[in-house]
Amino acid sequence: MTFDAENILLAGSVLLFVSIVVSKTGYRFGIPTLLVFLLVGMFFGSDGLGLQFHDAAEAQFIGMMALSIILFSGGMDTKYADIRPVMAQGILLSTFGVLLTTLFTGAFIHWVSGFSGMKLTMSLMTALLLAATMSSTDSASVFNILRSQSMNLKHNLRPMLELESGSNDPMAYMLTIVLIQFITSGGMSAGHILSSFLIQFIVGGASGFLLGKLAVVIINRIDLKNQSLYPILLLSFIFFTFTVTDLCKGNGYLAVYIAGMMVGNARIVNRKEISTFMDGMTWLFQIIMFLSLGLLVNPHEMLGVAIPATLIGIFMIVIARPVSVLLCLLPFRKMNIHSRLFVSWVGLRGAVPIIFATYPVVAHVPESNQIFNIVFFITILSLVVQGTTISWMAKLLHLDTPLEKTGNDFGVEIPDEINTDLRDIVLTEEMLAQKGNRLMDMKLPQGTLVMLVKRGNEFMIPNGSLQLNPGDKLLIISENKSKG
Repeated sequence: MTFDAENILLAGSVLLFVSIVVSKTGYRFGIPTLLVFLLVGMFFGSDGLGLQFHDAAEAQFIGMMALSIILFSGGMDTKYADIRPVMAQGILLSTFGVLLTTLFTGAFIHWVSGFSGMKLTMSLMTALLLAATMSSTDSASVFNILRSQSMNLKHNLRPMLELESGSNDPMAYMLTIVLIQFITSGGMSAGHILSSFLIQFIVGGASGFLLGKLAVVIINRIDLKNQSLYPILLLSFIFFTFTVTDLCKGNGYLAVYIAGMMVGNARIVNRKEISTFMDGMTWLFQIIMFLSLGLLVNPHEMLGVAIPATLIGIFMIVIARPVSVLLCLLPFRKMNIHSRLFVSWVGLRGAVPIIFATYPVVAHVPESNQIFNIVFFITILSLVVQGTTISWMAKLLHLDTPLEKTGNDFGVEIPDEINTDLRDIVLTEEMLAQKGNRLMDMKLPQGTLVMLVKRGNEFMIPNGSLQLNPGDKLLIISENKSKG
């Protein structure tokens, strides 16, 4: 069955429903959600139930839209205070780390292709192109697993990995595009290559910064009467930022990530509604992207590249990624060896390499179908080997710590523009013995109020004479002087 106007909604709704239901089981057992979605797409694809989807250009367009939203959302979640202590490490890993991984892996692929029986014949440039497409890491799968295990990381590793994974896609994209241009044009000078990199970085960074600031100004001043329109307005800014930057020869992925950081670290109206909308859109487009890629591949074609792809995947996991990470982190002597090893292990391949692998196919680069199948195979290998062992590795290296609680158990939130702190506390017998068992006896600090009291499943509006019991949970609002 092929996708057309009559059945696309039916097939799409079934795929979405099955993916979400199946991912619930995978989430419980620590299986990367991305892997589940890919496998569902493959199951419904040409070698499975027979859904036909073979247009790499359409998959690339879907991926472009999805990555724009995912990177912008990742930028919104990146807080300056968290990444400032690990800024240098994250930037080195997302630039030179990607470049070194590409060089090491490309050299290995070219060396392996010279052996008989490998069914792999690639020039050095084509081998580097294959390596470049899969040189970036995937953050979504890593942190989905960590959250499912209720785990956090010591030594600022979490913000470092978030910064790296959110900002290394532009570098991999630039390497992929430059190598495609080099192969299809018959060669490029070193000056041309360097100028292309500089233009993409400078234009991408500048447009992301300026358009992100513009988005904040417009959102705060436009005064829309319908609050539901604010997230849609921001969505238009995301696609506008990507396309305008791309038209100006800049890196659109870098631009949307930086624009997301500008918006996420500024005070904006209706932040709660915008964040909820962006979370939903991110998940929707991730699922659509993963399913599309699963449908696009022909699993039987991967059997022909299984041996070289396995060797390349093992080399990336065991040698290329660790050596690149260790070289990039050499200047940071305070970082212990356990942290370096964990960062090396979290070189998880995801949807981005598969999306980038469609670019050679669309550009009709020689051996492009082989590149796509190898990248897809290695992505699955990485998700199975690394993705299912992330939490185990964190525990083995003694880097795991309990996940900090966020929000409150009352489900109440206060807009960011209101300078307050909202939290809940559970009363104990000792607290009541010291302060008394009525609110009027507790002598709360000035500027602090009790909004609600929860006793079991009952909610009560507090007053001064309310008798408090051990185990009661109080929702407290106070002035947040740190924001002033």
